Amino acid sequence: MAVSGPPTSTAYLPLRVAQAEGYFTRDGLAVIVRPVHGPVEAATALLEGDADLAATTFETVARRASGEAGAKVRLVFGLTAAPQVALLAAKGRVEPTRSVAALRRQRVAMAAPGPEETWLGAILARARLDARKIRLESVGERDLIRVIQAGEAAAGLVPEPLAAQLLSGGHATLLADLRTPRAAAETLGTRTVDAAVFARTDRLPTSAALAAFRRALLAAEQRITATDPAVLGAGLPAAITARPDEFGARVAASRQLYLPDGTVSVDQVRASLGLLRARLPLPPTTRLATPREILIAPER
Repeated sequence: MAVSGPPTSTAYLPLRVAQAEGYFTRDGLAVIVRPVHGPVEAATALLEGDADLAATTFETVARRASGEAGAKVRLVFGLTAAPQVALLAAKGRVEPTRSVAALRRQRVAMAAPGPEETWLGAILARARLDARKIRLESVGERDLIRVIQAGEAAAGLVPEPLAAQLLSGGHATLLADLRTPRAAAETLGTRTVDAAVFARTDRLPTSAALAAFRRALLAAEQRITATDPAVLGAGLPAAITARPDEFGARVAASRQLYLPDGTVSVDQVRASLGLLRARLPLPPTTRLATPREILIAPER
């Protein structure tokens, strides 16, 4: 299984916990977890046959699913509804922004250009604001906090746990929230899927193996929710835990992050396809299964 990086990503933490805690082997599975640099590398490993499973984003798979291999991709377990980010308004400005619609012609900061622009575009569209009508600027993750605190931007798309720190410190107010499935559904007006585990029909594990795989991931998510971060981190590689205080903040922020029971509906797939097409049409070479075909019904 190719697992997207970076190692500190909470979206893929259940996979790493399931491996570290022996949840895979407990159910008789032999899962080799191969960390890769990012979502593109994980999707490529699956599509090119270098991995049986891949933990990556739905958008990455959809944009790279071409040819015969693309049509064979299936979603076997849903992890998150959206990137764990929030759109925050800088509180220290003379005239703080009070709504998403009020961002018209305003400077909006984000760490770096990339897939999160899809989700920002969906937030703006929900407020009937054309993404071309804001001044979107990439400032780097290190400067993102400073820009918000100093009021140099009207708003910023901020990842967790930085978003929680800005809000609790009184430096920002919440304009739109994608940090949990419920918050994302309320913000976007629809339920979506972002990070997930994918397989191919020509290399699909047995139904029994997939059921055991799901049980292992659900057990890992439960452990993340119920376990003290210091105890949880003790069994994980240093690349994942990083500094203990940062790891603790990430774990605390992820306790409501995951999709209930790992299930994804046809409507979620359709809505997610609509969001990513609104930002950038799929390549003409895309050969993705239909929203109904791409899902594998879970077995217990």
